[in-house]
Amino acid sequence: MKRYKDLFFDLDDTLWDFKRNSEETLRELYHEYLAQELGKENYAQFILIYHRINERLWNDYKLNKIKKSEVAYQRFLFTLEESGLSNASLARLLAEEYLRSSPAKTNLIAGAVEVLETLAKSYKLHIITNGFTEVQIPKLHNSGIRHYFTTLTTSEEAGCLKPCGQIFNFALEKAEAQINESLMIGDDPEGDIRGAREIGLDTVLFVKHHKRIQTESTYTISELKELLQILS
Repeated sequence: MKRYKDLFFDLDDTLWDFKRNSEETLRELYHEYLAQELGKENYAQFILIYHRINERLWNDYKLNKIKKSEVAYQRFLFTLEESGLSNASLARLLAEEYLRSSPAKTNLIAGAVEVLETLAKSYKLHIITNGFTEVQIPKLHNSGIRHYFTTLTTSEEAGCLKPCGQIFNFALEKAEAQINESLMIGDDPEGDIRGAREIGLDTVLFVKHHKRIQTESTYTISELKELLQILS
């Protein structure tokens, strides 16, 4: 068994339950600001539109076609327009409220605290994330896991998004870690796994719900607690 010294974690949907926390925030915003105009019964349709538009804008952001501020604002602007409510000022309000409220959510992936508590005794832990810096740092603090990590690297800081190799090399240098003594853990086969493997990092793909995914990851797990078996 290779002895690792530094473990690099993705944050969203690997440790911090992005899907659950985002859905809670969006539901609260909809009922506070939109239910009267669009109808309470239309929440599900609104969310489907939002996710489709948000994914498209994030893809544009990854390709450097738009700025992060445009993602944050336009995903609400375009969702409102497609829902029949064209209101730029409301879209800006929703964007601001989402970025303020979402990081305050504290739902973590099952087993996250136990796994981090155990691994922190034997390894140096780090974060590599594509999320916005002003959002990701509060997530760590509010959910009570910031103290487990020696370094935090965001795509903004590194100048590119995963799977770009530059962000992994930046994180390794910041952590003063060696490639052959480091392990990347994440849920995204493309961003977390392919990107890390291309610079020579060993990887752990976290596949939730026991889905079958073709990957060249060094290890594959379906629960975070399985990390303790790999790294014991």
